[in-house]
Amino acid sequence: KIQITLIEALPNVLPAFDKKLIDYTQSTFKENQITILTRTMVKEVKEKSFIVQNPDGTRSDIPYGLLVWATGIKAQPVVDRIRAQFAQVQTNGRGLLVDEYLRVKGARDIWAVGDCALSGYAPLAQVASQQGKWLARRLNSLATQAARENKTDVDMFNLIEEKSRPFKYSSQGSLAYIGSEKAIADLPFFNRNITAGGVATFWFWKSAYVNELFSLRNSTLVVSDWVKRFFFGRDISRE
Repeated sequence: KIQITLIEALPNVLPAFDKKLIDYTQSTFKENQITILTRTMVKEVKEKSFIVQNPDGTRSDIPYGLLVWATGIKAQPVVDRIRAQFAQVQTNGRGLLVDEYLRVKGARDIWAVGDCALSGYAPLAQVASQQGKWLARRLNSLATQAARENKTDVDMFNLIEEKSRPFKYSSQGSLAYIGSEKAIADLPFFNRNITAGGVATFWFWKSAYVNELFSLRNSTLVVSDWVKRFFFGRDISRE
């Protein structure tokens, strides 16, 4: 018999979503007999069990056969080295503090985007993608302008503030697959958000997923894998 337990340190799963979608997700998990432990922190992982701290402060030892670790990641060594060089300004151990132009505070000619950049936005793929595209466009534009004016020594670190508007994240909405051929969506629509969940949202999630793949080859491989799974089920055999 398989038993699935989801450990979440926060009060709810998927806290970035609307409360109705959180409740829908948790009810779906319960229908699938998935145990949810919220406000519970993993303190130690052992060979066949792990220790959690319960909401009341007590600790429990939970046995497992397969452990899937889906928490955040530690900063890369290069991030730690940069932070150490500017310790008076870089006071947050989670990443690099940046200004509204994604410039690392206290440094010169260093920009940071994505999870390592503490810009005031959530560490999401959408944010990282928009930051990378914005910075690439701005630097390319400044370089093109400098070449047109035959300038070879351009201070882009300061010029980006003079010639550009600050980076501003634009949420394109959030999607999440929650199992049982169901998904949830929280999408912006003018001055309000549209929330949805269920099988229809699952197909919308699939189309959005394929649309975000980088090449026709990847899209074809993913779709063909979905088709095979639909007709023949998942291949869980071992050689």
